[in-house]
Amino acid sequence: MWQLLRGVGYIALYVLLISGTDFVLFNLGWCFIYLGFLLFLPIATPIVVQLLLGFVTGVTLDIFFDTGGVHAAAAVLLMYLRPWVLRLLTPRDGYDTQDSVNIHQMGWQWMVVYLAMLTAMHHAAFFLLELGSFQVPGITLAKIVVSTLYTGLTLLIIQLVFFPTRRRNR
Repeated sequence: MWQLLRGVGYIALYVLLISGTDFVLFNLGWCFIYLGFLLFLPIATPIVVQLLLGFVTGVTLDIFFDTGGVHAAAAVLLMYLRPWVLRLLTPRDGYDTQDSVNIHQMGWQWMVVYLAMLTAMHHAAFFLLELGSFQVPGITLAKIVVSTLYTGLTLLIIQLVFFPTRRRNR
């Protein structure tokens, strides 16, 4: 229940505040803050639930912004790739069943690599689908890189400010 309320909060914050032109960097960087809901889900979340949450989140944004499924496709791809990235970044001792994606539990390096990989994949899918072709590769690549940095930094700040600081003992 807490996760769903957090998801509604992320989507509402994005739709009502951040999606406007005031938060766009040089017409190249967009902050897709709603990714925090998807990326910060507990590690033990079943893949089917992850895919459904990605689809519902994406379709909700597509309805608000009339983007024709671009958000949904990128969000579902993100949630499909998330278990692969989590497996790739598995700590030596493995994950505990109660682990969540939390900078205080996993550490800076783990979180930066996790956010960079998944936000870059999401943004690449999003901007390539939005453009619909490879006609302007320089601008598209710049949008992917700047938006990945912008979104990743924002999500790191959210982790530091809003997530609990308790560390687990290993």
